[in-house]
Amino acid sequence: MKIIDGKALAAKMRAQLKEKIDASELKPGLAVVLVGEDPASQIYVRNKIKACEEIGVKSYAYRLPADTSQKQLEDLLEELAASKDIHGILLQLPLPKGLQAEPAMAKIPYEKDVDGFSKENLGKLVLKEDGLVSCTPYGVMKMLESEGISPKGKRAVVLGRSDTVGKPMALLLLNADATVTVCHSKTQNLKEICQEADILVAAIGRAKFVTEDMVKEGAVVVDVGINRDENGKLCGDVDYENVAKKASYITPVPGGVGPMTITMLMYNTCLAAFESI
Repeated sequence: MKIIDGKALAAKMRAQLKEKIDASELKPGLAVVLVGEDPASQIYVRNKIKACEEIGVKSYAYRLPADTSQKQLEDLLEELAASKDIHGILLQLPLPKGLQAEPAMAKIPYEKDVDGFSKENLGKLVLKEDGLVSCTPYGVMKMLESEGISPKGKRAVVLGRSDTVGKPMALLLLNADATVTVCHSKTQNLKEICQEADILVAAIGRAKFVTEDMVKEGAVVVDVGINRDENGKLCGDVDYENVAKKASYITPVPGGVGPMTITMLMYNTCLAAFESI
C-alpha cells in the first residue's frame, strides 16, 4: 500500500507556479468575496489568501457584512468582472440567509470562474473542451497522474453526486477513459458496486463510511471527505486504518486531497491569467 501525499504534491505544484509568476511581468489577480461571519468560510478565505501570498498571486479580499443586499453583492461582482487586474473571482459559499448564490455566481464570467462551478465551465467539461475545472476533482486527477495511475479502461466508482465534486469527478474520470459509476443515497447494492471499483472516490461527507469489506483488494482509494469522528478527531469518508490494508494506493485525511484543492485554485487563477501553464 502506498500513501498518495497531497501535501507534498501541492508544495511541488505551488513551487512551479511561483517560478512561472516570478518569470512573468504579469501578476495574476484573485478576488475573494466573503459575505457574513461564517467561521469555516473565514478559515477557508484566510488559507486562500495565504496561498496567494506564497506563490505571488495578488489577492483582493472583499469582506461584506451579513446584511449585504443581493444587488450590492451582484454590483460588486460585476465591478470585479470588468477589472483587468483581476483574473479570477471566488465567491465563498454558503451565503448568509436571504442571499441567492445562483444569480450572484452568474455575474462571474466563466473565464474568471476559478472555482469551475459555472454552467459554462461544467458544460465544457461535458464536451471535453478546455475550461476551468472544479478544484477538488481536478486535484484528485493530478494526484492520480503523479503516481502514474491511469484511469483508462479501469472501473471507477464515485460516491456522491454533488455539482462541485461528485459530478465533475465522474466526468473527469470518464474523459480519461474510465468506466464510471456514480453512487448516491438512493443507490441499491452499494457495497457490491464499490467492491468492483479499481478506483474508488468517496465524497459524501460521512465519517468512515467506506469500510474494508466495501473495497476490492488492490483498489486505489481517494478520500475527499473532511469530517470529525466520535472523538472529535479529523477523519475522512473512509475507515483509513482498515481500508489501507487492502488498497494499493490511498489518500490520507488530513494531508491528502485537502491541500490540493487550494493549490488547484491557484493553478486555475494562473491558467486564467496566462491562458496556458
